[in-house]
Amino acid sequence: MGESMTDIHVPKGAHVRLGAVDGDLRVDKNTKIEVEGRLTVTGEVRFDGSSDVGGEVECGSFRSRDGTVRVRGNLTVHEDIRAEDAVLEVEGALRARDVDVDKRLDVRGPIQGRSFDVGGYLDGGSTFDGDRVSVGGKVRLAGKMTARDVDAGGQIDLAEVNLESLRAGGLVHLRGGTVRGPIKVGGKFSSEEAIRFGSLEAGGLAELRGDGTGGAVDVGGFFTARGNLTFTSLEVGGFGSIEGDARGENVEIGGRFKIGGSLALTGTVEVGGSVSVGKELTADRLDLGGRLSARRAILTGDAEVGGAVDTQEGLKARKIVLGRRSRAAGPLVGDSVELRDRARADDVYGASVELRSGASARRIYGGSVRLEDGVTVDQVTYTRFISMGSGTTVRTPPQKVDQLPPFPL
Repeated sequence: MGESMTDIHVPKGAHVRLGAVDGDLRVDKNTKIEVEGRLTVTGEVRFDGSSDVGGEVECGSFRSRDGTVRVRGNLTVHEDIRAEDAVLEVEGALRARDVDVDKRLDVRGPIQGRSFDVGGYLDGGSTFDGDRVSVGGKVRLAGKMTARDVDAGGQIDLAEVNLESLRAGGLVHLRGGTVRGPIKVGGKFSSEEAIRFGSLEAGGLAELRGDGTGGAVDVGGFFTARGNLTFTSLEVGGFGSIEGDARGENVEIGGRFKIGGSLALTGTVEVGGSVSVGKELTADRLDLGGRLSARRAILTGDAEVGGAVDTQEGLKARKIVLGRRSRAAGPLVGDSVELRDRARADDVYGASVELRSGASARRIYGGSVRLEDGVTVDQVTYTRFISMGSGTTVRTPPQKVDQLPPFPL
């Protein structure tokens, strides 16, 4: 068939050759269309069943139903694509305004459009430039994806991204890039290279193999960052690690966590489980229910220890409170230091130092020192006054001096 100024119908099982159609094109199932240069349809193309188109197609709108339509070239649709209970395969580039495919959309070349709704699987072999993507199952793209919102019920596997938001019910794997708004993943999130994000929320696991920069990070299970991480807040319910340095506002750890470098915070570090910092911890406040170990820890505000703190160079804060039966290894330095019942510490430095019933320390250097009943201390050096309860043991007689030695940190 050649050019026509009227609508064209390709019957079931036919093998035809088409060039330009001035009108609509209707194609029945099990057909094959050879293309003369480019198949240009001024109106609508409608496929009822499976069909193979052997070249480039340009049309006003595109409809298919019940089958697989394969376009062996570029597909350009000036309006929208609707594939009902159908699969669309494009071996070249795809351009359309809005795309709605019930089953699978498979495009080997670049994809460009406004909105994409795919019920099952979106598979792209090149780049994507659009606005909104919603897929019921899996999204995979080999090249860069630029879009506003990407949402998948199952799995997302992308290379470089430039997005506003990203959501998946199952798994997300990225090479890297930027998601300016939220990343929300029901299962596992992973990125291979540097990633920037507005926020990151993963119900199960999250793994950043490059540096990460973003806002709030909330991971219910296991979190790993193999580079450096910058955030506003970090909340991990289970286990994890940051191999480089970490910087942010607040950290809350429920399980066991390890930081290879330094942890620098402007807010609070709250630990219910165990946190290990390879170098220095700096923050405003420490709320420790579990265990903290670091080379040294410096707080501009208060430190409340309900478990155990272990430092090589010391813990410094405005006010330090060791709770009942808690333990501190390494020097404690503060304006005010209080060891509650049966708490244990090494050396303690403070303008005001108080040890309650049954507490113990090695050496105390303080302005005013108050030791309650049953306290055990090796040595006390003070400048103003000391009070001791019954049964208190100071192995070396307390020494009053005019000036204390310089405090650590």
